[in-house]
Amino acid sequence: MSALSLAVRDANTMLRRNLLHVRRYPSLTLNLLLTPVVLLLLFVYIFGDVMSAGIGGGGADRSAYIAYLVPGILLLTIGGTVVGAAVSVAMDMTEGIIARFRTMAIHRGSVLIGHVVGSVLQALAGVLVVGAVAGAIGFRSTGVTPLEWLAAFGLLTLVALALTWIAVGMGMASPNAEAASNNALPLFVLPLLSSAFVPIDAMPGWFRPIAEYQPFTPAIETLRGLLLGTEIGHNGWLAVAWCLALAALGYFWSTSLFNRDPK
Repeated sequence: MSALSLAVRDANTMLRRNLLHVRRYPSLTLNLLLTPVVLLLLFVYIFGDVMSAGIGGGGADRSAYIAYLVPGILLLTIGGTVVGAAVSVAMDMTEGIIARFRTMAIHRGSVLIGHVVGSVLQALAGVLVVGAVAGAIGFRSTGVTPLEWLAAFGLLTLVALALTWIAVGMGMASPNAEAASNNALPLFVLPLLSSAFVPIDAMPGWFRPIAEYQPFTPAIETLRGLLLGTEIGHNGWLAVAWCLALAALGYFWSTSLFNRDPK
């Protein structure tokens, strides 16, 4: 077999291993999936009328706020799901399995690739679950072309890939699983500080630069434009640039830590 075939085979084995871990420890995955669903229902049914009146500048229209909210919740779902990748990597690093893998005749990068692909698949599955709940409570995306749907799915996949590599790096750098969970928490918190729930114009002046120039805001605005047919402007290029930069940073950070000889 060629080197590429061996690498693909080993990466597939590691992916299957990580998916089996998800089945054996479903509580972590359920917690990560239920949190965005609870936030979606909370903001729609508890705060929906107030939020929609503030955004629209007129009467309350909960359906309008659902349309505004869902793209942000989808990105928050990805940010929350990849926290599980950081925890999983940290567990591998501290429980000795990585040391055993180093002595085996397997492709060195297949361990990280298995974690990354598995996390991306879990994030996209979470997006489908949250999207189904959003559709059940009234979210509608009308007038969207198949190309826009494909672009939206591609953006979600790119965001999941970029955040997963960052989460893997956080897991590699953490001394244990608890620390990895805490270190990866900003990936879930940052969407809360973006335009996911309210427009940036409604925020205090001193806080607007923080919300505007972070990676989640252009991704949310781009997804919102693709799903609702609104203007995207420069947010599309910013979102792609942020994703590529974060993916490259996470990749080189993770591989440098993984390839470091154990003490």
